[in-house]
Amino acid sequence: MSAPVTNQSLFERAQRSIPGGVNSPVRAFRQVGGVPCFIERAQGPYMFDVEGRRYIDYIGSWGPMIAGHAHPEVIEAVQRAATRSLSFGAPTADEVEIAEVLREVMPAVEMVRLVSSGTEAAMSALRLARGFTGRDAMVKFEGCYHGHADSLLVKAGSGLLTFGNPSSAGVPADVAAHTLVLEYNNVEQIEQLFASRGSQIACVIVEPIAGNMNFVRGSAQWHRRLRELCTEHGALLVWDEVMTGLRVALGGAQQLYGIRPDLVVLGKVIGGGMPMAAFGGRAEIMQRLSPLGAVYQAGTLSGNPVAVAAGMAQLRIVRRPGFYEALGAATRRLMQGLERAAAHRGVSLRTDCEGGMFGLYFADALPSTYSEVARADLEAFKRFFHAMLERGVYLAPSMFEAGFVSSTHDDAVIEATLNAADAAFAVLAKG
Repeated sequence: MSAPVTNQSLFERAQRSIPGGVNSPVRAFRQVGGVPCFIERAQGPYMFDVEGRRYIDYIGSWGPMIAGHAHPEVIEAVQRAATRSLSFGAPTADEVEIAEVLREVMPAVEMVRLVSSGTEAAMSALRLARGFTGRDAMVKFEGCYHGHADSLLVKAGSGLLTFGNPSSAGVPADVAAHTLVLEYNNVEQIEQLFASRGSQIACVIVEPIAGNMNFVRGSAQWHRRLRELCTEHGALLVWDEVMTGLRVALGGAQQLYGIRPDLVVLGKVIGGGMPMAAFGGRAEIMQRLSPLGAVYQAGTLSGNPVAVAAGMAQLRIVRRPGFYEALGAATRRLMQGLERAAAHRGVSLRTDCEGGMFGLYFADALPSTYSEVARADLEAFKRFFHAMLERGVYLAPSMFEAGFVSSTHDDAVIEATLNAADAAFAVLAKG
């Protein structure tokens, strides 16, 4: 009789064939320690690992599963599309339809190009910004992640008002030298930078609500100033809404802030769980793309018919009346309940949320920058993560990741989560 398959045995086996045993680094549980869960299936708000354990899921495939796992309408659409072939390498009517829907719901999108991943979308948007402006320098912010393209894997230099340094081996220093890294939410720094180098800057790329240093809101004042400075100096404002697009609101963070970026990067929710992303924006900028213009971008699987079918099915679901109101209410209930449970046990916890996206921090105040997130209590987070996992609640295995709620996280699921959290906070309180 063969030995039973376990998370431990699969992890050991995976490490012989896959670097670190995982195909995306955060899945390895390196920050929290322990053995990652190997998931066999998922349904609604739940995931099930190979050992048969059920977890209430708060990563949602890192954001896409806003309607829950294996939603019947999404699965049916995928199955129907797959019977017609998995890929054509030629245009389809469905690509046109999803482009029209994205134009309708996202205020800044006049034209859109479909791609296969958020990294590809961000990389392409930056190339387009440089091609449109004829400039090389770009600005990003500490703690924001826009995919693993070379020019985006950059950390702050010796001072934040310097060109960046590579944050990954394999990124040439002369590529990183075109990227300036500033502090998130710092108005003074961005004003100083544009005053000294405004004519060199092709674009500013930003997560309007950061989801890769936990959940951190950009302030309304800071976002307004970014928009003003980009307009004044002829730079493009690029909003990375891979996480926030159709997640914090139907119209993304643009709807919440009332700000119109020049280019928008989308992903996750628009693919319904399949590999699909997009970038779009002002028509005059988008028309610089090949085959109309000189900025080249292409992709064999762009607009893949199965991915488009999944995305369209999910977009139909989220556009139904009351969807976002109910989603936001469930997320707020969860966050308020966590804060009450922590306070009851004498644990310092702060939370924030918008739509179906949230953050929790073992700290005394809500953070507004990466450095403030980094000062939160990592050891408390690790212990809380494992205490929740033991009680069947799956949170992001990193203090620097946002969490996600789906429309299938009903009152019973939220209540079960809060019961688990109360027990987990009791463990922390014991020291």
